[in-house]
Amino acid sequence: MQRSVRAERLGGGWVLAGGLLFLMVLGMAILASPVVVLLGDSANAFASAMHGMMAFLLLITATIGLYQGYRLFRGDLADLHDVLLPSVVNAVLALFTIVFGNWIYIPYRAPGGPREAFLQNSPMVHSIFFEFKEYIALFALPLAVAAAFILLYYKTDMLRRPWLRYSVAVLLGLVFFTVMVAFGLGAAITKLQAA
Repeated sequence: MQRSVRAERLGGGWVLAGGLLFLMVLGMAILASPVVVLLGDSANAFASAMHGMMAFLLLITATIGLYQGYRLFRGDLADLHDVLLPSVVNAVLALFTIVFGNWIYIPYRAPGGPREAFLQNSPMVHSIFFEFKEYIALFALPLAVAAAFILLYYKTDMLRRPWLRYSVAVLLGLVFFTVMVAFGLGAAITKLQAA
């Protein structure tokens, strides 16, 4: 039993390796391209770049959370440290993604903004790509907070209560689903018209 717990704890190093790899790629991108080309020259370039970066990081951590939730569902986890950190990071990244998303939503709704053009030319694009994306993305925050809260509140009691494990696994799965849908629609939006 002691050996399996030790092997379980050694498996968390891939999160650190993935984070370092991401920082290396980000650093190379910043060094290799002019900032204006990287971010764009609009007044909303910084907020848009931060929103995209937070959404991308949220997508990565939601994927990790989905995997760890699956392991939790199956009862394969002997220790909760691998699922606790991704769930807390999911909640924080969901908050930052929503904050930056709301920041760039202001110029979208402004007179002469992309919303006006979409409502005149193709209102279904606005309804599906923007409104649906906005509302489904907002679900990621309470779902991630609920998963993190249950993990923090019950700690090791979760391993003895299957319904808690199942609940957290389902919550992490729903976080992944909402983030994937919002990320896919967000990527499609950037191809239609920038704010």
